[in-house]
Amino acid sequence: MKIRLAAAVAAIAIATAATPAFAQEEESGPITVSGSAALVSDYRFRGVSMSDKEMAVQAGVTVSHESGLYVGTWGSNLAGWGTFLGSNMELDIYGGYKTTINDVTVDVGLTWYMYPGGLDNTDFAEPYVKVSSAVGPASVLVGVAYAPKQEALGKWYNNGASASTGVYDNPGAKADNLYLWTDVSAAIPETPLTVKAHLGYSKSGNDGLGPQGTAVSPTGEYVDWLVGADYALGPVVLGVAYVDTNISDTERAYLTPNFASTKDGSSIASSRVVVSATVAF
Repeated sequence: MKIRLAAAVAAIAIATAATPAFAQEEESGPITVSGSAALVSDYRFRGVSMSDKEMAVQAGVTVSHESGLYVGTWGSNLAGWGTFLGSNMELDIYGGYKTTINDVTVDVGLTWYMYPGGLDNTDFAEPYVKVSSAVGPASVLVGVAYAPKQEALGKWYNNGASASTGVYDNPGAKADNLYLWTDVSAAIPETPLTVKAHLGYSKSGNDGLGPQGTAVSPTGEYVDWLVGADYALGPVVLGVAYVDTNISDTERAYLTPNFASTKDGSSIASSRVVVSATVAF
């Protein structure tokens, strides 16, 4: 599930992105190494909880060359909708090229989403393009990620009831997925506070459930959003964000039981305040 595009984005990896944020850098000639670790109250990927509305530990590292080329990895524990058997974790490997032209930064790359020890057909690749620039006092990023047809994105189950039986309706099915998003952030002058917002649109060829009872775009098409703030406290960045989607209860029922919290049966795509603490290393 997920289209965890690289790196997802929205500053502390509490919604959707999965690239390390607020990283400290070490330079060694033409090579720069940056990394960070985070503790979040809920791992939200494009508005949907991947940790069953529970806490998650996340970390990542990126190695960049002065030419603009970079590679990196990022990981998080999973649960609930994000359970892929095995070690029940997500491990992203990504690489790309970033350059700045006339104050506009263009980032082109690919993320490979893996679930160690789980089913091989839940792994998938997603190319992405991100364009960012300063607009007045704000930083604005616009991104597009398109995952071509792959088994991990296919509609293997017709609905949640089928998924609960563990018997595939359409084994081997493939589908693609498109995700568009924009992130905006602005620092409050003379304070350690930064406000942020995210808006995403997901469109999938799969309006059902994938090989492990999940889907990149759970309902085929939906919108997710986030508003929040980050506070820099020495080497630690504290974050808070309100995360939500337009996935309705009717749409959720189509995916039950996979799309419901194991604790109280509530939707794992409903509104929620997520808090986080991120430290650079």
